[in-house]
Amino acid sequence: MLSQAALDEIEQECTKFPAERRQSALLAALRIAQDEHRWLSDELIEYVAGIIHVPAVRAYEVATFYAMYQLKPVGENVIHLCTNISCMLRGCDKIQQHIEDKLNIKMGETSEDGKFTLQEVECLCACAGAPMMQVNRDYHENLTPERIDQILESY
Repeated sequence: MLSQAALDEIEQECTKFPAERRQSALLAALRIAQDEHRWLSDELIEYVAGIIHVPAVRAYEVATFYAMYQLKPVGENVIHLCTNISCMLRGCDKIQQHIEDKLNIKMGETSEDGKFTLQEVECLCACAGAPMMQVNRDYHENLTPERIDQILESY
């Protein structure tokens, strides 16, 4: 279900903790699995739980709690648009509308070409640079429609 490279990376994460605390590598292990598959199916979550030696329900609790984990298929690039108060006060609604118009999708959808998925997040902890979004692992702050166009073209 995972490549040997991913399994080795998970084992490396596990070595960062005492053997009796192997479960502490769960977040990293889920990230590694998601990096390889782009999303976490039920089977993949259960598989990772087995590697880390935690009950599957614990892995589900983690995967469903954090916005960084994708529980259904997503596009090649995931756009997390912050809609919290700082971003809202600085115009994230206009940014959202611009992204939706540019990609011809609504919040929660994936573009027809499979290149982008747009998701709302509550807070990305970059209030000083509002409005902001995260594309994959890259933060983009002080957004304008022109910056959005440049950023999306770079992906």
